[in-house]
Amino acid sequence: MIAAKSGRPGPPRKRKPAATWDLRLYIAGFTPRAARAFENLKAVCEENMKGLYRIEVIDLLKNPRLARGDQIVAVPTLVRKLPVPVRKIIGDLSDRERVLVGLDVRLRTGSASSSGTRRPK
Repeated sequence: MIAAKSGRPGPPRKRKPAATWDLRLYIAGFTPRAARAFENLKAVCEENMKGLYRIEVIDLLKNPRLARGDQIVAVPTLVRKLPVPVRKIIGDLSDRERVLVGLDVRLRTGSASSSGTRRPK
């Protein structure tokens, strides 16, 4: 089936950009534990979502009111805003398998049952 053109002049339609992972890491000051959480998160993202993620670090010592929106009760806490549903992981993110399961990401390399990176819809 071939789609008909609208007949309207104008620039060609842009391709829909690849879906991205929108991640927020809530911390309380840049402590060693917060730094470890950020480094662990960045490593997981680079290995499994390269070029498809955005990390926003929110320091609750500077902006405590921002904790209310995502109902943050402990730090560090990672919140996956996109793709939906929203998911939360509390801790320094050192348990890679737990982070991948929490984010609902499949490993690129690993067991035979792994079929590659899961892309958000």
